[in-house]
Amino acid sequence: MCCQHRLCSDVLFDFTGTDNSEVLPESIPSAPGTLPHFIEEPDDAYIIKSNPIALRCKARPAMQIFFKCNGEWVHQNEHVSEESLDESSGLKVREVFINVTRQQVEDFHGPEDYWCQCVAWSHLGTSKSRKASVRIAYLRKNFEQDPQGREVPIEGMIVLHCRPPEGVPAAEVEWLKNEEPIDSEQDENIDTRADHNLIIRQARLSDSGNYTCMAANIVAKRRSLSATVVVYVNGGWSSWTEWSACNVRCGRGWQKRSRTCTNPAPLNGGAFCEGMSVQKITCTSLCPVDGSWEVWSEWSVCSPECEHLRIRECTAPAPRNGGKFCEGLSQESENCTDGLCILDKKPLHEIKPQSIESASDIALYSGLGAAVVAVAVLVIGVTLYRRSQSDYGVDVIDSSALTGNSLLLNSAMQPDLTVSRTYSGPICLQDPLDKELMTESSLFNPLSDIKVKVQSSFMVSLGVSERAEYHGKNHSRTFPHGNNHSFSTMHPRNKMPYIQNLSSLPTRTELRTTGVFGHLGGRLVMPNTGVSLLIPHGAIPEENSWEIYMSINQGEPSLQSDGSEVLLSPEVTCGPPDMIVTTPFALTIPHCADVSSEHWNIHLKKRTQQGKWEEVMSVEDESTSCYCLLDPFACHVLLDSFGTYALTGEPITDCAVKQLKVAVFGCMSCNSLDYNLRVYCVDNTPCAFQEVVSDERHQGGQLLEEPKLLHFKGNTFSLQISVLDIPPFLWRIKPFTACQEVPFSRVWCSNRQPLHCAFSLERYTPTTTQLSCKICIRQLKGHEQILQVQTSILESEREAITFFAQEDSTFPAQTGPKAFKIPYSIRQRICATFDTPNAKGKDWQMLAQKNSINRNLSYFATQSSPSAVILNLWEARHQHDGDLDSLACALEEIGRTHTKLSNISESQLDEADFNYSRQNGL
Repeated sequence: MCCQHRLCSDVLFDFTGTDNSEVLPESIPSAPGTLPHFIEEPDDAYIIKSNPIALRCKARPAMQIFFKCNGEWVHQNEHVSEESLDESSGLKVREVFINVTRQQVEDFHGPEDYWCQCVAWSHLGTSKSRKASVRIAYLRKNFEQDPQGREVPIEGMIVLHCRPPEGVPAAEVEWLKNEEPIDSEQDENIDTRADHNLIIRQARLSDSGNYTCMAANIVAKRRSLSATVVVYVNGGWSSWTEWSACNVRCGRGWQKRSRTCTNPAPLNGGAFCEGMSVQKITCTSLCPVDGSWEVWSEWSVCSPECEHLRIRECTAPAPRNGGKFCEGLSQESENCTDGLCILDKKPLHEIKPQSIESASDIALYSGLGAAVVAVAVLVIGVTLYRRSQSDYGVDVIDSSALTGNSLLLNSAMQPDLTVSRTYSGPICLQDPLDKELMTESSLFNPLSDIKVKVQSSFMVSLGVSERAEYHGKNHSRTFPHGNNHSFSTMHPRNKMPYIQNLSSLPTRTELRTTGVFGHLGGRLVMPNTGVSLLIPHGAIPEENSWEIYMSINQGEPSLQSDGSEVLLSPEVTCGPPDMIVTTPFALTIPHCADVSSEHWNIHLKKRTQQGKWEEVMSVEDESTSCYCLLDPFACHVLLDSFGTYALTGEPITDCAVKQLKVAVFGCMSCNSLDYNLRVYCVDNTPCAFQEVVSDERHQGGQLLEEPKLLHFKGNTFSLQISVLDIPPFLWRIKPFTACQEVPFSRVWCSNRQPLHCAFSLERYTPTTTQLSCKICIRQLKGHEQILQVQTSILESEREAITFFAQEDSTFPAQTGPKAFKIPYSIRQRICATFDTPNAKGKDWQMLAQKNSINRNLSYFATQSSPSAVILNLWEARHQHDGDLDSLACALEEIGRTHTKLSNISESQLDEADFNYSRQNGL
């Protein structure tokens, strides 16, 4: 046993010698006792800068403890040992220290970190401690990811990312807001635990500030770049105020109401409210009319009191709308005997014997009775004569208006429903012989290309036949076709009006207007057609001027529809065609489509020099050659070449709708007891209705009711027109003519000629001067409109109805600044501001968006001044608008941060609008 201990001592002594290469055995011979137990093991340590670190370990019972670093024993001279006795167990306790320097760690190049381990000996054997790693501590300067500033709406989520610099040990992250630490434990809305990121679940206004990510370890602290968080509030509109009073005492004026962007007000750069802050509507205040006296009536007979009276009424005109009543007396009386009255107040010359007075009364009453009987006999005779002649009545109407219940003169020949010819005036029927002649060849010989369709012998329809040949059968009270009776030779006095009405009225092929324009530009308007041309300022080079013309084709359309394609607008020509402009001009063309991209595919077409039509673009397409802006009733086209243009539509579904304008006109017939009603269904374009108005003026027709819109669907169902609620015992309509039906194809393709149906009504007596009835126009399984006719058939008593609700400018050609609503100085400032790209997007693109121009913006990007082209389109679109409010609101929303626009006030725009309206008579 002593030998073994001595051997151990020798071995230990040898380790403490100078020979450091000698290897310490892993174990010693066994001895009584226990294995060493480590009370303290070495911990991982970091070398900060150049300061060495101390590794410590303590074990019991331990005879020796040595450190082994990176697999090699540390020399005993580098150990510092302390030995003590554990009083409770009596075992020997040994504690050892070593120092590790930065140089030692840097010189080590191994697959793992620098490490050290304690090995303790006892009599029983050895024990090893855990490995403690030693690393050089550092923290780099630059963050791998700095937090970025954010702008978020209120109650939005905020996430700020932070990746701290690389370091040993890994850096701990702390967040600062405005240099104050953030404690996520005290604010449940904030979370800083997720991978060093800062998360604010619902942003509050108080969360706005500068946020900094702070990284720190045992070596140093690092600060990230500050991130500015802005919590903004988008503006919201307040409620509308009440409408203001009308700005004029009487006549046409305007009312307005306003709202403010204060519910809530935009904060911290939040978006301003979208929409208009001011709304204006037109108002009409009835002007007071003061009353005025009619002329005095005749003096009454002398009364028993020797007085006679005369009266007058306050009806020339009567006071209305709060006007003053007539001043003065409504009744006057005076003595009718120059004061010569007897005692009972009778004039002296009336005092007669009783017998003479009685005889005079008998003679008077007998004469009155005979007169009444004579008048009654005369009235009865005239009435019976009229009724005997009424069986021969004939209505002349458009051929396309008759379907079903028809007796064709040649059943094998179908009527042509696409082309028709109508009378341009009433047909005068003077006697029964005339009626016979009008049903046969003497009527049609002057126009051999006309065919006839008779409906129950009361209705005749005239239409242009494809062949100049008349087909007919002999009927009672008609002449055979071979008879060549001359209409003019039989009754010249009666037939000349008919021939003139049928064929000699002037026909117009086009409407045309011209104007001379120069560098300042201008506007060319076709009055009451909805067609206009805007030449921008600068489109024509300086010192040049051109005579520009514009025309509308009112003849047969040259554009032939292909398949289901429908002509939706007039054919508009502008020129001269060889003129070159430097800036696109704006052409406004009305259309009759109920605009919907789901139901229509609308195209812009242009006629080539060879007379063929080619498609320029589809309205929904993207194009850089031209631009189409489709409004509910008109299309505004930006073009760079003149020519002939038109809009066509291809219905995609049966729900495609054409808007038709329906109107009723009336006039007296040559027969004083007859009254003619003509019902028109035309495309809802001003120029189409103007053609109807012009024709009716030639015929002496009077508009009886304001026109209405009918939505006609492309579902192949026909149109029915009927007369309802005719007053019985006052008027009658001829049998089988109260309802007429028009085929679908005739209505759907009615752009060739205005479609109309005629009805003839007859009075029972000449004393009937008022007509009241209803005209029902409806599409089977579609829309319906009712025209209420309430009129006097006497022209002197009839109240005129305005043909056009809004008259165009009386000056078709407007040149220079007065043609534009936006003053040139304001226009320049707008263009200078928005043509320059803006980082926040407040440039011409937003100007377009705020003016409801959201499509095909690539077209404007190709222009030298996109803002100028947008304003040109705005000018064309708002030609008839009451004010500049829409533009003012757009500038208010997107221009409040632009100093160049700060001096464009609402009062300036109002003044510009007033000047434009005054110059153009609006």
